[in-house]
Amino acid sequence: MTTPFDSGSFMSKRDYYEILGVARDASDRDISRAYRKLAVQFHPDSNPNDEQASWKFKEAAEAYEVLSDSEKRARYDRYGHAGLENGGGSGFSSAEDIFAAFGDMFGGGVFGDFFGGGGRGGQRRARRGADLRVDVELTLEESAAGVTKTLDLEKNVVCDQCSGSGSKPGSTPQRCSTCNGRGQVVQSAGILSVQTTCPNCRGSGTRITDPCGGCRGRGVKKVRSQIDVNIPAGVDDGMRVRISGEGEASFEGGSAGDCYCFISIRRHKLFHRDGHNLVLQMPISYTQAALGAEIEVPTLGGPEKLTIARGTQSGDVFKLAGHGMPNPQGGRKGDLLVQTFIETPKKLSTAQETLLRKLAELEQTEVLPQRKNFLDRLRDYFATPTSNDT
Repeated sequence: MTTPFDSGSFMSKRDYYEILGVARDASDRDISRAYRKLAVQFHPDSNPNDEQASWKFKEAAEAYEVLSDSEKRARYDRYGHAGLENGGGSGFSSAEDIFAAFGDMFGGGVFGDFFGGGGRGGQRRARRGADLRVDVELTLEESAAGVTKTLDLEKNVVCDQCSGSGSKPGSTPQRCSTCNGRGQVVQSAGILSVQTTCPNCRGSGTRITDPCGGCRGRGVKKVRSQIDVNIPAGVDDGMRVRISGEGEASFEGGSAGDCYCFISIRRHKLFHRDGHNLVLQMPISYTQAALGAEIEVPTLGGPEKLTIARGTQSGDVFKLAGHGMPNPQGGRKGDLLVQTFIETPKKLSTAQETLLRKLAELEQTEVLPQRKNFLDRLRDYFATPTSNDT
C-alpha cells in the first residue's frame, strides 16, 4: 500500500515548538512571527552553500506547516510526530516549494522578491506533487545480491483527457476576474498593502468554467500502476531507495513527487547482521574444541571450510574474510564472523560415559592452568576470615 510521504518525516525529529522557539500554548500570531523570523534568517539566498542553514530553513517550514494548521497541531500535540506519519509532515524539497506554500505571508516588495515570488506576473509557483512511501521487505539473500522488485502503486497522475488543465477538451480555463489573471490580490489596510494569494483561483490566475469529466476539474486522477525498482546489493534495515518522479502528480501543474522505498530485512534463521559483517553462532563439540578440527560452515555463497584451532574456548571468534554483506556505497565486502560455543551433550552412550569418566579421573591429577588458578583463588577466598568471624 502506498501513502503520501515526507522524505524527512521518518528521520530523527526535533520538537516543532522547539524549532520555532515558541511555547506550546503560543498563539497563531506568535507562530507566524517566529517562522517569518527564521525563514528570513536561514533562507538559502542569504546563506549560499550553507547546508546547515538550508536544513534549518526546511525544518522551520515543516514545523510551521503543522503548527499553523489547527487540525494538524491538535494531532501533533496529542500524538507527537507519530500522529503525522500518515496525515502530516511536509513534501518540501526546495526553497521554491516552501515559498509556493507560505510565500504569501511575506507579502510583496522586498520579502516577495527575496523569496522568489515577486515580479514576473506575481503568480504562485506550482507546488510539486506529494512523495509516496512504499514498504519493501527483503530476505537477507536478496539484500546481499541486490534485487529488482515490482511495486504496486496507487497515486494521482495527470489526467489523460485534459492533459492536466482540468478543463473539458475543447474548452480552456478563463482568466480569474478577481485577480485579473495575476494569481494574487493586494489588500490595503491604512498605509499598508499586503499581497496574498487570490482566494478565488488559489493562485493559478484562471478559473475552470467547464470541468473535465475524467478528473472533475482537478487535472489529476487516481490510478493503479506497477513500476520496477532496482534495490542495490547491501541495503540494510531502515534504508530508503528513491525513485525520482514516481510520486503523486501536482494539483497545480508542478513536477511530480518522488517514491521512497523503505527497506526492511526479514530475520534470518542462521545469520545476524552487524553493519557489513555477518555473525554466525556455530556449535562445536568438546573434542573438536580440545583437539582442533576442520569443519564446514554455511555462508550466503555456499558452505566453506573453517579450521578450528586446538584448545578453542567457547565464545572464540573466527573470521571468513569477504563472506559478509556488500557495501551499497562501494568498497570491500564485510566478513563472516563465526562465534563458536561448546555444546555439551545431554545424553551419553555407555561407551561415551566410560571414556568421560576416565577423562574425569585424569583431570583430578592434571588440572588445567585456568581451572587451577580458579581453584587456588576459591581456596584462598574460603580461607580468609570475614568481618563476622573476627
